[in-house]
Amino acid sequence: MKIPRDWTFKTSHIAGHFDRHVREQLPWYELTTGVLAHVARHYIPEGGMVYDIGASTGNVGLAIADTLKARHAQFVPLDNSPQMKRQYRGPGELQIADATEFDFQPFDLAVCFLSLMFVPPSKRPALIQKLTGLVRPGGAIVIFDKTVPATGYVATVLWRLALAGKVAAGADARDVIAKELSLSGVQRPIKPNELPGAVEIFRFGDFAGWIIEA
Repeated sequence: MKIPRDWTFKTSHIAGHFDRHVREQLPWYELTTGVLAHVARHYIPEGGMVYDIGASTGNVGLAIADTLKARHAQFVPLDNSPQMKRQYRGPGELQIADATEFDFQPFDLAVCFLSLMFVPPSKRPALIQKLTGLVRPGGAIVIFDKTVPATGYVATVLWRLALAGKVAAGADARDVIAKELSLSGVQRPIKPNELPGAVEIFRFGDFAGWIIEA
């Protein structure tokens, strides 16, 4: 896949190659998808409401499709890229919308799978506050995202861990560098204080997963 100078999901080229690309760049992608599916089963009730914020091609929806069907839950996938809609293969109809402006209804589970880091820091606190205020009792928000790096030598160790994982997954070293540079100013990792009450459930280098319960 040709990496653009400035990363965006709003091109047919990126959307069309997204599934293969993300698995090369994030070697733990399938593992975290499985973790998400397991966690989701614990928070989706009969007749529940579920949001997938930043749904892309439908990975989250496909992972939890059996639970959604068995429990007759309503599923609303969101993404701000019209080009992704043509690639969407998950359940429900992908709604093209800016999550920071979307009119969310009370829900039992909201999933932000590698999406908050693409929300501008100036808008992220309001979105997180809005979501935490709409979780029904017994519900949760599940987040997987990139965090700000650790400090000192640990930061170097974890950065090399991420590089080693990408290379092992078959990513071209030139593409890895090009992707990192293209994300400049577009991807803004999460800071620990941005997720009040979050319990960490996964970590691989700078990437982590959390649950925020109602």
